Amino acid sequence: MMRKIEGKNPVIEALKSDTSIDIIYINKEMAEGAVSKIASLAKEKNINIKYVDKQELTKLSAGGRHQGVIAQAQEYEYKELDDIFALAKQKNEKPFVIILDEITDIHNLGAIIRTAECCGAHGVIIPKHRAASVNSVVAKTSAGAVEYLPVVRVTNINQTIEDLKERGLWIYGADMAGEKYIYEEKFDGAVGIIIGSEGKGISRLVKENCDTLIRIPMKGNVTSLNASCAASIIIYEVLRQRGM
Repeated sequence: MMRKIEGKNPVIEALKSDTSIDIIYINKEMAEGAVSKIASLAKEKNINIKYVDKQELTKLSAGGRHQGVIAQAQEYEYKELDDIFALAKQKNEKPFVIILDEITDIHNLGAIIRTAECCGAHGVIIPKHRAASVNSVVAKTSAGAVEYLPVVRVTNINQTIEDLKERGLWIYGADMAGEKYIYEEKFDGAVGIIIGSEGKGISRLVKENCDTLIRIPMKGNVTSLNASCAASIIIYEVLRQRGM
């Protein structure tokens, strides 16, 4: 199975990583400008380049925001829990994992993966069912972060939480009724942060499986945040406490 990686930054990051790319389509009108770096990287890796007109690129595009370049790559290969812990060990850091409980919006998924990678998380865990999966739009929204950060897809989130606990992680659930504000908790150990779905939040069984529920301070009339915004605030709090 093949997938499309669209946009200049996602394609550049895919080329810099170990992503298996078959061919790259480039707008022939841009060949000597902004996409010259992509062409150079592709030639270094002996990847075929095909110069086409804008109309053909638009036909190939899944989201219509290709920025003049689309890479045809092998289907995204989900990682294993062991890959997350291997990355933490490689960096000599305590594991920091983001667990998404039925996030269905692909743009939210991409944005969370981007923030998680930028802020030093070691992996993102998503469920196989009733949730968004990694596709070309997620790769584009993540700005290529999906090529570096392990994304693990599991059948049972609660069983996975138990596995993480056995490996020494303390599991925090983001919930408006959380007993502690995020700045009142210590995130300097091995940490798992659960972000709930856009509409319902964290499901009841998953919530009951958390060690602690945490919340973000709110001051305005609107008392809830978009899932990716909430995730970003909490992820940055973990980064702040752990030090840059």
